[in-house]
Amino acid sequence: MVYSEIPPSEETEQAATPGLRLLQLLELVCSASEPQTLVDIVRLSGQPKPSVHRMLQQLEVGGLLARGGDGRRYAITPRLMRFAETVLRSSSSTGVRHAVLRQLVADVGETCNLTALSGAEVIYLDRVETAFPLRLELGPGSRVPLHCSASGKLFLAHLPKPQRERLLDGLGYQRYTAHTLGSREALEGELERIRQDGHSVDAEEFIDGLVCVAVPVRDDAHGPVRCAVALQAPAVRMPLPQALQQLDKLRTAAQGIARAMR
Repeated sequence: MVYSEIPPSEETEQAATPGLRLLQLLELVCSASEPQTLVDIVRLSGQPKPSVHRMLQQLEVGGLLARGGDGRRYAITPRLMRFAETVLRSSSSTGVRHAVLRQLVADVGETCNLTALSGAEVIYLDRVETAFPLRLELGPGSRVPLHCSASGKLFLAHLPKPQRERLLDGLGYQRYTAHTLGSREALEGELERIRQDGHSVDAEEFIDGLVCVAVPVRDDAHGPVRCAVALQAPAVRMPLPQALQQLDKLRTAAQGIARAMR
């Protein structure tokens, strides 16, 4: 998941408790596109080096940050990622998000979901099923691969290059169907197309007979991709060209969800 930094005001800084300062530092590390050294974090925070070092130690002991193999760079941990996912699934805006998805399903007639990036996978935050009996049920909390899902490819396409390169290096490129993009070269070509078109597709790449179209949820036109809204349907009922005709409705829903998440 990509976070955007919101610098605290001077008044907030002066009134911050030790606990709040820890959270502010954690937010700062999360907002970076790659792991940061102590020197980097001191520069970004503007706080004294001893104070930053002490807070980083506390966050590391608490399992919210961890240092990489070189022992110098701090990065978020699986525990922190699980916490962030729990907050997203149970936030006060969930009711609005779900209402937007329900209306989208009523408009397009097929299952729609809200997803986020979670490490090297996609996690389902919310989902509304179609009324048709033929459907694939993947409830909130379900995870799917990056390289062969519409949402996963969308996230990869819009990540900062260093983070994208690290993920691409670690993907196994497992073939789930005959249509799966099974090499890094093929996937990188697809990611370039996604950046140009502004949407992503799954052309029966994860599950035979299932197509998907995904669009980004952003705070503004040039902001980071926070989540994705995706339409999922059996190809026999809604072929991919027909699913692509729903892009305007998907984008309208993404804008509504972005407003609810502010």
